[in-house]
Amino acid sequence: MPKQIIASKEAPAAIGPYSQAVRVGDMVFMSGQIGLDPTTGMLVEGIDAQAHQVFLNMRAVAEAAGATLDDFVKLTVFVVDLGDFAKVNEIMQSYFKAPYPARSTVEVSGLPRGARVEMEGIIAVK
Repeated sequence: MPKQIIASKEAPAAIGPYSQAVRVGDMVFMSGQIGLDPTTGMLVEGIDAQAHQVFLNMRAVAEAAGATLDDFVKLTVFVVDLGDFAKVNEIMQSYFKAPYPARSTVEVSGLPRGARVEMEGIIAVK
């Protein structure tokens, strides 16, 4: 199956040799998003602002693929402090509605640019 590269100017450009997302058939595989403001290229401050920005960036890439956040089937959340887990859950509920995607959350020792949260996901496109 051929792969189609998905990109949105409403989300930060890739900061390495990768694509924002790749579509293969009806599946879109989204690269990790951190809380970078796409207009400034700067990381927003604090876990709340970063989590919101991550979801906004993910929504922009999903829309470029012809999908919405509701089309996510799997999310992987990386946090540098599991103490932020409850806050990320609370913010996630303002962007997703039930039934929620499957999800894993992993505490990591560090993320690009000093981010506190990063998320990647898989979308099933209708």
